[in-house]
Amino acid sequence: MKILVTNDDGIRAEGIYQLVKALSSVAEIYVSAPDVQRSASGHSISIGVPIKIEEVQFENAKLALEINGTPADCVKLGLKILDNKGIQIDMVFSGINHGGNLGTDTLYSGTVSAAIEGAFNGIPSIAVSVNDHFPTSFEYACDLAVKTLKRVYGKLDSSTILNINVPNVPAEQVKGLKYTRLGKREYNNWFREEKNEAGNKEYWYAGVPVIYEDLPEDIDVRSMQDGYASITPLHYDLTSHKIIDALKKWGIEE
Repeated sequence: MKILVTNDDGIRAEGIYQLVKALSSVAEIYVSAPDVQRSASGHSISIGVPIKIEEVQFENAKLALEINGTPADCVKLGLKILDNKGIQIDMVFSGINHGGNLGTDTLYSGTVSAAIEGAFNGIPSIAVSVNDHFPTSFEYACDLAVKTLKRVYGKLDSSTILNINVPNVPAEQVKGLKYTRLGKREYNNWFREEKNEAGNKEYWYAGVPVIYEDLPEDIDVRSMQDGYASITPLHYDLTSHKIIDALKKWGIEE
């Protein structure tokens, strides 16, 4: 089994190192990841600018590519380069991200978008995140990634992405695993206002996640609040299928 591992925190981040180490115990690993931090880049790709690639050493990987592009670039281009070398990838893993990718935040996520790019290319893909921007506990996430790989390989279709989120606590403190759906991810005080050296206002994202008290237990955000890891199956079809018939009746073309 051959796995392509990527992320959005950059090829030198601790999370991708830990994920590669864990997955290398059961598969042949290839890495294609950004040269620098690319968090919250969504599914952007590099248009009108050249993408540079450097082959680098990466412990526990057969081959590693450092790319000055987005996470989606890394998967799209990485798959092409590997294919040119006669290497066919069986699955894509993205992570381990430094920070959760829960609810509507998945639409901003470079981590999840990298996994979706794998699905675009017909390859079953999994995103893995630890819910802290300065994670210290990767053990449970690594163990869950390996267990998920073993259980879903050959069963997960290429249009479905599994989104794994894990609390940043020692493995023995994770309360368990829940199978969830996306919820809303809202923040208090989204922006912090500051003045630069010229005296002009600048705004920085600095929101604190809202704590919900009335969410159903099968919502990913609720599971994380309650101390559980979660797996949410995602699909890139954003169509609101339930209103298609109603839309036809609204007489827009009249």
